[in-house]
Amino acid sequence: MAEGSEQQRRYKEFLDLLPLTLSLAGLPESEHGRYYNEEQIETRLFAVRHAYRAARSLVREVVQKP
Repeated sequence: MAEGSEQQRRYKEFLDLLPLTLSLAGLPESEHGRYYNEEQIETRLFAVRHAYRAARSLVREVVQKP
């Protein structure tokens, strides 16, 4: 598989898992007109990364079971 198509596949996988990922992360939306500071963004990134790994693991587990 070419590197470009592998990257495309991973990107599509990420987008497919995004709703589940955000749901698992459980992060509230920011209030209109208020922005997160750098530390808050880093904390949210950590939560999203962790949730993405969990979503990916869950989907793989469900798909592999008979």
